Amino acid sequence: MTTIEEPKEAFPYTPPTTEIREKYAEIFALKEPLKVPFPKLLFDKAVALFFLLLASPILLLLLIANWVEGLLIKENKGPLFFYYYGMSHGRRFKKWKIRLIKESYIDKELQAMGDWHAYQNEWMPEARTYVGAFVKKFYLDEIPQFYLILKGDMSFVGPRPLAVHHYERDLAQGNVTRRLIRGGLLGYGHVRKGTSEFGKPLYEYEYVYRYLHYSPFQLLMTDLYVIWRGIVVVLKGGGH
Repeated sequence: MTTIEEPKEAFPYTPPTTEIREKYAEIFALKEPLKVPFPKLLFDKAVALFFLLLASPILLLLLIANWVEGLLIKENKGPLFFYYYGMSHGRRFKKWKIRLIKESYIDKELQAMGDWHAYQNEWMPEARTYVGAFVKKFYLDEIPQFYLILKGDMSFVGPRPLAVHHYERDLAQGNVTRRLIRGGLLGYGHVRKGTSEFGKPLYEYEYVYRYLHYSPFQLLMTDLYVIWRGIVVVLKGGGH
């Protein structure tokens, strides 16, 4: 059996340091997932519905562009959406995204199992469709996750949900944040993408700390800050 080499970009998260374990000891002591505060739940659904409606014309254009590209270039033909199994709040769910790569670069056996590895050729430039390359540049592949927030599988802000095998590795190396709260479309640390701070677990623990101790208004202010930072990242068009 061929050994699958995982792209480093797929999993930059590091183990918690001694300082993190000491500073956030109460978080490591938690045994059960935390309940979503009701104000955050309402905020999640309202903002997700707003952005889903805002993005609906973009989705329609992408559907048309994907169909046209498939007509003109047969090897690029295929569905616009796909999923693999991710983990959020300690449970498995179907993480829907927009397809970036040609069907010939997708491992069909792994795809049938909802395994992230089926799509790992995403990092190969030659594997991308024209629509996929544009979609990735502006992070438009995440649009279906507005629906997942409405459905209750994710939150707007929280630690980024990982594929099952990455989640298991995250737990094995000592991280617990993704077991405790819902995964987010945007993460307190994830919006630092492109900086040396990206991938450091400190921010995920700080967010859980705020989740536990901040008032609903203070937590809302944190979420709005993260959303603003996320919008800035998207507008820069730095996806790869």
